Amino acid sequence: MTHASLFSGIGGFDLAAEWAGWTNMFNCEIDPFCRPVLAYHFPNAVQYEDIRTTDFTVWRGRIDVLTGGFPCQPFSVAGKRKGTDDDRYLWPEMLRAIREIRPRWVVGENVRGFVNWSEGMVLDTVFADLEALGYEVQPFVLPACAVGAPHRRDRVWIVAHRSDAGSESLRERQEPADSPEAATDTSCLGLPYGDSGRVRRCENRFSENELTESPNGTEFWKEYPTQSPVRSGDDGLPAELDGITFPAWRRQSIKAYGNAIVPQVFYQIAETINKYENKDLL
Repeated sequence: MTHASLFSGIGGFDLAAEWAGWTNMFNCEIDPFCRPVLAYHFPNAVQYEDIRTTDFTVWRGRIDVLTGGFPCQPFSVAGKRKGTDDDRYLWPEMLRAIREIRPRWVVGENVRGFVNWSEGMVLDTVFADLEALGYEVQPFVLPACAVGAPHRRDRVWIVAHRSDAGSESLRERQEPADSPEAATDTSCLGLPYGDSGRVRRCENRFSENELTESPNGTEFWKEYPTQSPVRSGDDGLPAELDGITFPAWRRQSIKAYGNAIVPQVFYQIAETINKYENKDLL
């Protein structure tokens, strides 16, 4: 499986992709601090700087999974919450990249507030955009604590599969919404039905049967307090990626790993994609 990331940060998606056995083909990140980190840890991947000026057509048909944590600042409670009026609202650029690349799978990530922004209209726009390109879409709200992290960190994960790509349909996999199985299913990536429309929630930890241990898995946080201080490692990234603390780069480092995804969460999604591709969920 081939993987490429947009809004790559310091490589949380790319790290989890390696854990899942995928080959990282390219990354795209505008931050000048993050780019050398990506280049060092993923030297075989092509590196792009600004998604707004990059032509991705050379990758058409060559990428199995395209990921992107498109900027959350327009929707984050920690920001000014300008929404689609924010210059950093870059979903349209990610959509253009998807249109040019035509990956089999797309995984997008954003903050929990993205779900209800403008009464859900922005999320509905993302659904409509992807479906117009021939993708079946299923969003999930998954917290980092579901994989053992010492903090909640709710995030919405938008998983889309190209309907003509040949593996099992997401909709074929799922029970009808009014079935008893759907009503009682509390799993996280067994593709559960939630209580907020199309968005499925995982409030608690993955069960032992559902959790796929990553190479840097739940034992990583064994000695962490329940309420984590700001410190290296609570994001699930190894020190080689987030442990730069000498004074000249300390501020940029804290910002970079604070913005990073928890790779153990995406690893669960990646392993589920592997199972779909290998027909293990039939």
